[in-house]
Amino acid sequence: MIHIGICDDEASLRKSLRILLETKLQLMGEDYRISEYDSGEGLIANEGTAWPDILFLDIEMKQLSGMDTARLLRKKEARTILIFVTAYPDFVFQGYEVHAFHYILKPYEEHKIRNVLEQALEELGKSQEQFFALEQKSGALKIPMKKILAFSSDRRKVAVLLDDGEKLDFYGKLNEVEKNLPDYFIRCHNRHLVNLNHVDGLEKDCCICGTMQFPVSRSCRQNLEIAFARLLLR
Repeated sequence: MIHIGICDDEASLRKSLRILLETKLQLMGEDYRISEYDSGEGLIANEGTAWPDILFLDIEMKQLSGMDTARLLRKKEARTILIFVTAYPDFVFQGYEVHAFHYILKPYEEHKIRNVLEQALEELGKSQEQFFALEQKSGALKIPMKKILAFSSDRRKVAVLLDDGEKLDFYGKLNEVEKNLPDYFIRCHNRHLVNLNHVDGLEKDCCICGTMQFPVSRSCRQNLEIAFARLLLR
C-alpha cells in the first residue's frame, strides 16, 4: 500500500489536492491511503508511525515552514519523496538541501498534479526494487541502491560506501560495476562513482555527500554539473 501525505495549513487546499490524488490513484488501480497534516509540527509529531512514501508539502505555513519541516524530516532519516507546493517559484533552488523531488505551483493545475504523481510513483517503484548484489565469504548481500553513497576503486578492489558510514569491499573493476547501475550514479572521478541523490553540493574540485567529499576531475566535471542541475530542476 502506498502512503501519501498532504501537509498544508489551508483545509480547502488539502481537500482539493486530496480529491485530485484520489481520482488519479483510483484510475491507476493503486492501493493507497492518504494522511492529512495541518502543520509541519503535526507531521513531525507523527514520529513512531510510518512516514509517508510521498509527501506534498506546502512551503509557506503559519508556524513551522515547509522547508524547516523537510529539514527535520531528513534528520529523522525519512526516505519520503518530497514534492513542494508553493506560490513562490523563488523557493525552487533551496530544495536541493532536502532532496526535493519536484515542485508544484499554486494554484494547482490538474494535469501537473497527475504528471508529478505518476513520476513520484515511478521513482518510488525504482527505489523499492533496486538492489546491488554483493558476494562475500559469508554469503550474498542485497544492498538497497538508495543507501549507497558511492563506489570507490582502489587497485583491484571496489569499496561500497553506505549512508550509515559502513564500507564494504569486493574484488572488481569500477567500469564493470558502472554498467549495471541506475543512471543516478555518475562519475566524478576515474576512481569514484557517486549517487546523485546523496550529493549535497559541488565545489571547485570536490563533490559533497553528507560528511564525505569526493574529488572531481576536470574530465568529469561538466557531466556531473549537468546531471546535478537536472536533478534539482526535475
